[in-house]
Amino acid sequence: MINTYKRAIYPGTFDPITNGHLDIIQRACTMFDEIIVAVAQSEEKKPMFSLEERIDMIHEATQTFPKVKAIGFNTLLVDLSDKLNANIIIRGLRAVSDFEYELQMGYANSSLKKELETIYLMPSLEHAFISSSVVRSLLKFDGKIDHLVPPEALKIIKKEK
Repeated sequence: MINTYKRAIYPGTFDPITNGHLDIIQRACTMFDEIIVAVAQSEEKKPMFSLEERIDMIHEATQTFPKVKAIGFNTLLVDLSDKLNANIIIRGLRAVSDFEYELQMGYANSSLKKELETIYLMPSLEHAFISSSVVRSLLKFDGKIDHLVPPEALKIIKKEK
């Protein structure tokens, strides 16, 4: 019997989760049976929020999405895909500048595991300019971010400030 259950991994640092990320997650839920939002520990990027805070933000922002689970990881993505028995990776593309990097990563992952497929989704136009780095930049100067992040994440961000 062929297994038709489709589990996909949406990896990233999510420092913090944005409305653009949430847009990608919502649309991925229409395509897959389960979405694992895999939060990279990513010490080399020196995240503003701890791994636990980032996972909490995703849990809170996706609590009405029964198909979504959030986990932390600190391994190669191909190793995580083996552990989770998931051969589909979801990546978001906002602009042409994202494309070259994402294409390289997709090819690198495929060279390590042939069965791994990367699917690229563009956020809706109203979210195309949003990035975690824009949110972090605004936070440094107490800028307004409530239109850029899910309300559940905003509560955690304000509590941590």
